[in-house]
Amino acid sequence: MGKAGKALKQVLETYGITQNRLAVTMGLNRSTVYQWFNEITDPSAESVTQIIAALEQLNAAAAKDFVRLYLGRLTQPEPEPPED
Repeated sequence: MGKAGKALKQVLETYGITQNRLAVTMGLNRSTVYQWFNEITDPSAESVTQIIAALEQLNAAAAKDFVRLYLGRLTQPEPEPPED
């Protein structure tokens, strides 16, 4: 299975978010989140966007980490300010 399950598992464990809490926030059965968490099935692209939205409601840092872990670095680091 793919990176989404690994990223989801790491984020939920790191931030102490239960599978049930994520499922309730997303309006899903816990078994669906369980399958993603345990890499039995991969979430669809639409589900990934819903995971991000739910994580943003629960913990913005968790959502940011999920995106970083799943998609990798999306933006370049901010450039250093020029020295005077």
